[in-house]
Amino acid sequence: MPELPEVVNLARQMDRELRGRRVAGVDVVQPRCLNVSPDEFGQLLVHAQVNRVTSRGKWIFVDLEPGATLLLNLGMGGEVLFHHKGELLPGNRQSAVLFEDGSAFSQHFWWFGYVHVVKTIELASHTMTAVLGLDPLDDSEFTPDIFEKMLIEKKRSTIKTVLMDQKNIAGIGNVYIQDILFAAGLHPLRKTADVTASERRALYAAIRFQLGHALELGGLAFEKDLYNQPGHFTEFLVGYREGKPCPVCGALVQKIRTGSTASFICPTCQT
Repeated sequence: MPELPEVVNLARQMDRELRGRRVAGVDVVQPRCLNVSPDEFGQLLVHAQVNRVTSRGKWIFVDLEPGATLLLNLGMGGEVLFHHKGELLPGNRQSAVLFEDGSAFSQHFWWFGYVHVVKTIELASHTMTAVLGLDPLDDSEFTPDIFEKMLIEKKRSTIKTVLMDQKNIAGIGNVYIQDILFAAGLHPLRKTADVTASERRALYAAIRFQLGHALELGGLAFEKDLYNQPGHFTEFLVGYREGKPCPVCGALVQKIRTGSTASFICPTCQT
């Protein structure tokens, strides 16, 4: 499932590749991924020009002039792919946006995903993105003080639940949470109220480092970028390494249930 590093990398590539291109048409294969009818989808996109592409959490925002925003979310996994003029579009696509110069980009979801469009002046009323929390890679928005205040306010929940709630922090999912908690020495079921000040500082540093490092590597090796190329992040510490030795103490990594998700932990290092 694409998380913040993969989505940020994809948005940056889209911004470089698509900025200035003008939409000639849309190709909707599965209308259920839209938030509007195919006709309205086309009306808002056709003849619009890509102004810029940004991201927040697991969402990509394509700002279109004169006044629409295309919102993409890959759900449990999938691809957003760029296609040069003359290239065939993938047969498994849910939709595609076609440009006047003959290029295009398509969207395909493995499980579920969203291709939404709204008038930009109404973006704040898009319920799925309006509630997104802090951007953990934003230096001014995600500071140690702001992070600590958020944790204190969520003291009744477990630390894993707090970090994965997109309304608190946007972009952390069940992939990167594994090594974030390990690096901070925290068990995923620890109550947030029991996390000490020094542990909060370690957790803040772990979030910044783990997500930033994965972004530098282009995201996960089993996810694809805009050009259908995999990322280079493969070096999990404890994530998905059940039965392997902990890189710090040598204890065997365990897989446990944490609510509706699985967690990989070192039983010695994480308390």
